[in-house]
Amino acid sequence: MVAYRRTQQHHVPFAFACLVVALLPLLSPRFFSPTPWETSLFSEWEPPKIRHSQLLNSLEHNHVDKPGDVWSPLEIGAWKPCTEVDRSQSLPPENTVGYLQVFLEGGLNQQRMGICDAVAVAKIMNATLLLPYFGVNRVWQDTSSFEEIFDVDYFINALKGIVKVVTELPEEYSWSTREYYGTGIRVTRIKDAPVHASPSWYLSSVLPILQSYGIVAIAPFSHRLGFENIPLEIQRLRCMVNFHALHFVPAIKYVGDAIIQRLRQSEPEQIFNSSFERHQEKLHASYNSKFLALHLRFDKDMAAHSGCDFGGGKVELLAMSKYRRVVWAGRGINSHLSMEKLRELGKCPLTPEEVGLTLAALGYNNRTKIYLASFTVYGGEARMSIFHHLFPFVTNKTRIAREDELQPFNGKASMLAAIDYYVCLHSDVFLSASPGNMHNALLGHRAFENRGNTIRPDMVLLSRLFANESMQWPEFKSRVLQGHQNRRGQVRLRQSKQSIYTYPAPDCMCKSES
Repeated sequence: MVAYRRTQQHHVPFAFACLVVALLPLLSPRFFSPTPWETSLFSEWEPPKIRHSQLLNSLEHNHVDKPGDVWSPLEIGAWKPCTEVDRSQSLPPENTVGYLQVFLEGGLNQQRMGICDAVAVAKIMNATLLLPYFGVNRVWQDTSSFEEIFDVDYFINALKGIVKVVTELPEEYSWSTREYYGTGIRVTRIKDAPVHASPSWYLSSVLPILQSYGIVAIAPFSHRLGFENIPLEIQRLRCMVNFHALHFVPAIKYVGDAIIQRLRQSEPEQIFNSSFERHQEKLHASYNSKFLALHLRFDKDMAAHSGCDFGGGKVELLAMSKYRRVVWAGRGINSHLSMEKLRELGKCPLTPEEVGLTLAALGYNNRTKIYLASFTVYGGEARMSIFHHLFPFVTNKTRIAREDELQPFNGKASMLAAIDYYVCLHSDVFLSASPGNMHNALLGHRAFENRGNTIRPDMVLLSRLFANESMQWPEFKSRVLQGHQNRRGQVRLRQSKQSIYTYPAPDCMCKSES
């Protein structure tokens, strides 16, 4: 199995890569995109240092010519989707208890889980569900609505006979809006729904309000239904919504399919070439190569929230501290832990350099085609140079899709995220550099559809390996391969308190008879 294979045409000397790391912030300041309060610090910006030069140097002298078989699908195993729900008891709106409204925050995948939970809660209370409302994302200022992302007609029809869904309220309830609930305390709004509440809580605390007023609004509604002691029918309903009822609108699927086709029917050099012709007739119709989808999850928001040090020096630490105060009000993940302890416990997201080394150790070489989802990287090209040195054939939706194809999605972060989700779902291999909502959603979705080859990085193992500055490439590669043998898409059974959307078995998957 190959860690990294040199080709004369695309090999870049390691020393040159080091020079690139030092110079790119000055040559390409557009990648850094400092905020106004950082502008005064820009002249003092310290390019991220190469953190694992020992491994990189050792890798350069340990090539193996025979490529590894890193694309073979896993054994499907004994599990199959199982989400049949009784459709014989649904009531028309006039016979349900009333109308349920939910107001969802967060990004695409958090909203996706909220939709599934909303359908389940409506079923529990025998309510008619109003199409969920998406709030404006405070980080990306995104205004994407349910109707812009998901196929409404398909959603409603998929739930026919199970839960009644309507796109608007009757005139008598037209006053029940987000603006109405934002102007004062309202008896029909539930503000204190517990995180991971039980069905009995909804029946005792929310149903009486619904029965009294004919309508109830729950905001916030993220993670407001638990995963334990839930009737099997409700669990399977949640999976049915997530994996069947939520179809992206045709515009999103069209662009996603075009990207997938171009990735599969192109040589790596075509993808890498900035003048690549993105027209169907230019592709090799009979050519069907494989590609890896990667979610780096290394944007500034995530980096600040993690509380970790990523090698950018004192200026970066100051910038991160300022960002946490402004955006996160000083909060961060496990902020009581030191940066050293966070990294030791595997709480720090992998840097692009570390992701590149991990992929190389797993057997992917410098001919691998990589689709980069959510590609904005904190630190810009200075942080990506080593990754590009190891994997030169990297693309993203803005490079491989035509401008006119993406134009309808301008300023719509969740719609753009949906394109990435669609491509990642259909990729041959998917890897997310660190746990998060997209990682968790795709881990469950790909397992449910038996797509396999979904790599779950062992963050604790990798953190400890990267902390060993004397480790040579052969040992690193061996430890990474051994540590990820059972972390490449095998169906894992959900444990107590784990999400059904990440681990759909055994609740929503059955043992196959064959």
